[in-house]
Amino acid sequence: MNADRLSLKLQALADPTRRAMLANLRRGQATVNELAKPFQISLPAISRHIKVLEKSGLITRSRSAQQRPCKLSPTALKEVDEWLDAYRSQWEERLDRLDTYLQTVQE
Repeated sequence: MNADRLSLKLQALADPTRRAMLANLRRGQATVNELAKPFQISLPAISRHIKVLEKSGLITRSRSAQQRPCKLSPTALKEVDEWLDAYRSQWEERLDRLDTYLQTVQE
């Protein structure tokens, strides 16, 4: 996987507003105004967040009349998950070893 693409995704996910937008998009596509509704920030700021999400590949935008609805990109988070999987496996192995050790200490 291209490290630059991964970096863009991780930078996009680092912001709580963008993570909340992604959570909202799990329910289906939404317009900029619909995404902006829960936040107390300006529409230009919302648009900047959307551009970061779009540039990272986490969302896509289509054209519907005069609106440009946003929707989650189905494979974008899979790439992040695959990268994290190696670390997840490592920590699960370590926790399993710790569990085994604790069981032997208790006996």
